[in-house]
Amino acid sequence: MRVKHRETEFELDLTTFINLMVVLLSFLLISSVVREVSVLQVNLPANAAAAAGVQPKKPLVLEVMIYPHDLLVADRQTGPLKDIPDLAGQHDYIALNTYLRQIKTQYPSITDASILMLPDTAYDDLIHTMDAVRYFKEYVGANMIHSALFPDIALGDAPPAPIQGGNHAP
Repeated sequence: MRVKHRETEFELDLTTFINLMVVLLSFLLISSVVREVSVLQVNLPANAAAAAGVQPKKPLVLEVMIYPHDLLVADRQTGPLKDIPDLAGQHDYIALNTYLRQIKTQYPSITDASILMLPDTAYDDLIHTMDAVRYFKEYVGANMIHSALFPDIALGDAPPAPIQGGNHAP
């Protein structure tokens, strides 16, 4: 008996597979989230003695001091402006932002502010304070936009709290 061997050639068609990969790759590239890394420009406060001889006196030198139980807004030239006590055991960033908006309406040309903190200030408190000082949220129609308050921020060490638990401002 004779066995017939069939010679069959298989042709591998990769066109469909390549088309599928092109579609998947383009879908993944379009739908991927592009991360944006933002870097904040932060300055050190100028030395008061060096700055006094070089620059004319500003109408306001804004300082926001972070203490354990309150936030203190002050003018470096005239002293404390407002003491914002904690609300429910946490800093009241909304009240800080609202008060800074009032200051911005009085001094629209001022863009710089110093944030002064104690050495043991939590990083989260610093970031929330910086956000409250830098901008405020505003709704225009259905869109929320960030408007600038005092975007030029300098960091420094706060003086020790004169009175524990607040009441710095007159």
